[in-house]
Amino acid sequence: MAYIEDLRDVIRKLHGVESTHRESVPVKEVFKGKTIWDGVVEVFTLHGHPTANTAYAWSHATDDPDHPKRHVTVLHVPPAVSPETAVRAFIVQEFRANADIEA
Repeated sequence: MAYIEDLRDVIRKLHGVESTHRESVPVKEVFKGKTIWDGVVEVFTLHGHPTANTAYAWSHATDDPDHPKRHVTVLHVPPAVSPETAVRAFIVQEFRANADIEA
């Protein structure tokens, strides 16, 4: 249960509200026949957030030895209105951020 508590802590730090874990949703994102993301998105109910009542969260390993794990949270705000669309929004954001670095 430490994983869920870690994600709740990240939600509290980033979004300033408490949360309750609602469910775990497996998500597999495929693009042009290749799996680009495969994992479990944790869904949380937010308590007192001004614009969203739900957050989607997960963590993944990184290649950075100083920060081997990265936590991700996405608020339930269009276009991120489900675990699947939260993952897609994250992928697009990461792609754009990496494109800016390479430009």
